[in-house]
Parts: sequence; structure tokens; C-alpha cells
Amino acid sequence: MNLPSNHPLVTGVTNDSPFVRAIHGDRPEITPVWFMRQAGRSLPEYRALREGTGMLESCLRPDMASEITLQPVRRHGVDAAVFFSDIVVPLRLAGVDVEIRSGVGPVMGQAYRTADDVARLVESELTEEALAPVVEAVGLTVDALGATPLIGFAGAPFTLAAYLVEGRPSRDHLAARTLMHADPETWDRLVTWAADLTGTFLRAQVRAGASAAQLFDSWAGSLSRADYEAGAAPASARALTHVHDLGVQVIHFGTGTEHLLRSMHAVGADVVGVDHRTPLDEADALLGGGVPLQGNVDPALLAAPWPVLEAHVRDVVARGRVAPAHVVNLGHGVPPETDPTVLTRVVELVHSL
Repeated sequence: MNLPSNHPLVTGVTNDSPFVRAIHGDRPEITPVWFMRQAGRSLPEYRALREGTGMLESCLRPDMASEITLQPVRRHGVDAAVFFSDIVVPLRLAGVDVEIRSGVGPVMGQAYRTADDVARLVESELTEEALAPVVEAVGLTVDALGATPLIGFAGAPFTLAAYLVEGRPSRDHLAARTLMHADPETWDRLVTWAADLTGTFLRAQVRAGASAAQLFDSWAGSLSRADYEAGAAPASARALTHVHDLGVQVIHFGTGTEHLLRSMHAVGADVVGVDHRTPLDEADALLGGGVPLQGNVDPALLAAPWPVLEAHVRDVVARGRVAPAHVVNLGHGVPPETDPTVLTRVVELVHSL
């Protein structure tokens, strides 16, 4: 374990937490639960703190990023914090022109679709100096969390590359999928660069104190299995080599990825996140029965009457019992309009089971 001597996993501060035990394949006394996108959006204290501050700026202000990461732990009693960041933060830190527009998402200064575009892009790099605010924010957060583990956050290379090629969010990622086939050499150069960029970003968070890492491949579900295995999986495996020597467990999550679960596990993940479309017992069977799972409460049901949501959460937990271990989460992120008291109630329910 190539971690600093004061790291929570080295000192043992987080080792006995339900979350860390579960991602190592254990069954702790309570089933751990946290929520993707729990840091921000649905919390009034988050909106008050962020007022007048842009998304990327808030990610890169250590005091603000740390406070936002801590807010849902205080409010909901979740079993893990997830570092407040965005998939495109490492792009910004490497000097790429990118902004997050309200109601739209990440928008690039230009789309990167030609060999020349990509050749100029890959001259950018992520320096230690650029990563300093991230390292500082993680340190502040870990100090405040104590025995509650922090999860490092990064986007998978395919998703980063898709944003770069499309220039903005896309429903079908047609331009990215086209480049993958029309100019495989340029595509490979792009995703290899993205792999090292996001791997470096993830490594910095882990060495600064994160007790686990999660790789988000938001758009991988748009690929066939053959395209994923040829044009995306090798880059994801490369990204994860940046943290393998650190001895932390890696969670891999994507949406619409039932057909890719085995392939996503094979890139070097220890835990597979499952979206709301695939029941956990079916995911367990697809993965051969030996992989800890994370998921997969349907975010849409957070606004349903409590008896409907309660029955669904109980079903998710019951199905998760077939896996070696289970971390309860959503099948995607917390919707912005979610009533925070509902999330707190879900945590209490899961812990009571």
C-alpha cells in the first residue's frame, strides 16, 4: 500500500467503517448507504453556500469544496462522503477551455474532432501545482470526517473524450462514436490522454486521504459491448493503473450498462455500481456471483409516496443480499428537486434492516 503514513487506511481510522468493510466483500452489522450527487443540489445549505459562485470555481475553492462534501454526512448520516467535484475538473486544471452552463452542463470552448485538434489538446498536462487545490480540499475534508471514509471521484476516459468530441452534452454521442471508427488512431490518442489525466486526478485524491475511488462512465451505455471493449475499456484500465499500487478499492459505475457489467468489472474494478434499470440479483448473476455491488434505488421513486419508496428500498436491499457484499446507493444521482428529509429517512430505513 503505497500511501502516506497519515492516510486513514494506514492509520486504520476508516478500516472498520461499514462502507470500507463492504467494498472489501464483507457484510458489516449495518448495510452502508451513500448517494451519488449527495454533495450539493438538493440541499438548501448547499444552494446558500454556492450563491454567486460558479460550479467549477466552487470545486476549486478548497474550503467550499470541503464544506459541500461534508454537508450530506452531517445531515443524512450517510456511511461515506464523496468528494465534491465534476467530471470536467481535470480538464479545466489541465488548461482546457470548459465551463459548466446552468441547465446545459459542460460546454467546451471548441469540439475536438480532428487529428490536429487532438494533437494540440494532448499537449496539455495536469501538474502538481494545478492539483494543489484538490489535494488541499481532500485534506481538509478527511480531517473533518474522522472515521467516515471519503470516496475519490473521477470520470472515465470514454466519458471525458465524449464531452471533448461532442463539445457539449449529447444524447447519442454520435460524434464520439464516429471518431472511434473513422479515425481509430486519433481516438486512441485522445482516450489515452484522458486516461492519464483522470488517473492522475484520482491518484491525487487517494494519496491526499480518500479511502476508496469511484470511476464514473456516465456515457458508456451508448456503446455496444464490442465498441466498449475495443475503444473504451483499455483506457479505463489504464486510468485505474494510476491507483492500483495504492491498495484502495475501486468502484466502477455507468448508466445503461447492463450489457457492459462484466467488461466494466474486468478493467480492474473491485465493486460494480448498478443503475436502476437492472435488479441487483440479475446483476449478480451476470457478474458470476463474486463481485460486491453498489446500488440501485431508482431516483424517480424519491418523490413517490413513502410506502412506495419504502417497499422499493426494502426490495433493493433484499436483492442485494445475494451478492458477496452490498452498498446501497441510487441507480443514478440525487435529483436537484429531492426533499432532503426523504434521503435522511432512506438512510435510517437501510440502517434499520
